[in-house]
Amino acid sequence: MSSPAVPASASPSLLRHRIAVRRALLRWFRTHRRALPWRETPSLYGTVVSEFMLQQTQVKTVLPYFARWLVQFPDFAALAAAPEATVVKAWEGLGYYSRARNLHRLAQAVAARPAPPRTAVEWQELPGVGPYTGAAIASIGCGDPAACVDGNVVRVLARLTATARSFPAGGAAVKHFGPLAIELLDTKHPGAFNEAMMELGATVCLPRAPRCPDCPLARWCAGKAAGNPERFPRIARTKTERRLVWRVWCEHKGTLLLHRADARSRRLAGLCELPAAGQLGIDEKALRSKPTLLVRRRGITHHLIEERIVAVPHSDFAAPGEPGELLWVSLGDLEKTTLSGPHRRWVREILELRIL
Repeated sequence: MSSPAVPASASPSLLRHRIAVRRALLRWFRTHRRALPWRETPSLYGTVVSEFMLQQTQVKTVLPYFARWLVQFPDFAALAAAPEATVVKAWEGLGYYSRARNLHRLAQAVAARPAPPRTAVEWQELPGVGPYTGAAIASIGCGDPAACVDGNVVRVLARLTATARSFPAGGAAVKHFGPLAIELLDTKHPGAFNEAMMELGATVCLPRAPRCPDCPLARWCAGKAAGNPERFPRIARTKTERRLVWRVWCEHKGTLLLHRADARSRRLAGLCELPAAGQLGIDEKALRSKPTLLVRRRGITHHLIEERIVAVPHSDFAAPGEPGELLWVSLGDLEKTTLSGPHRRWVREILELRIL
């Protein structure tokens, strides 16, 4: 099978000088890379855990979770043997909980094998591992010459090549730049090269105000030569949708009413949150006159969600109107209950305000 064609926008100078590009990038990475725990004490297991945690989550958020995780689950065998509820509880606050469940299932699959997978293709056979994650784990943890292409790498390659093409979404851009990433990859040091490309995008080739004077690849960058690297990449922005969600705070005899998501829920299976009005059969209009305890806004993908938490007596609601389970949890047991990250913060805020 022939290799995918390198984008026509690829700079001839970039490809002609690919060896110099690799050397310059790796030299910069050795000196300027961030001291991250999965780099300072590298292991295949640590690479897998960090890659799962870093999916759609910032490094600064991941750092304390990663440290605690390796204490609680030091290797594939320990993670595989843990109950799923314990694993999900340890993940509490990182969001996208399907990652925790997939990581748990992956550990069980690895623990059952005589040896872990070695190639990106083999890793992609395991739960939660797509093309990017498979390439990252295999190249960094196993030395497999697989190219990683994430949003940071897309930005670097789009600017190096001054690619003016517009992409309808990030996935289309990843597919477009994949062949070029393969051409540039240092197959002798694939893990370090992939990390260096991602590090460059995360710390120097920034979405806004890129630090071009600090870039080791500036001499080969067509975007910089054109005078406006921020023009690239050109990826259509998804329109933001606004939503208002009414949440109910209901206490009764020292307990708080929570809603546990149905096991079929893709994002929150088994996790507890403050119930939404519809889950209690309450008309949202009836809540407008209730005392508002807290108003919080958050973004999830392309949704901007405003959540209003109102105090409602337990006599005001009927049977649940959605799949899931309503449960009364003792206020003293809330810390032991697995809540989604935002709801954990909101519950604590309301309880602290009440004490004050």
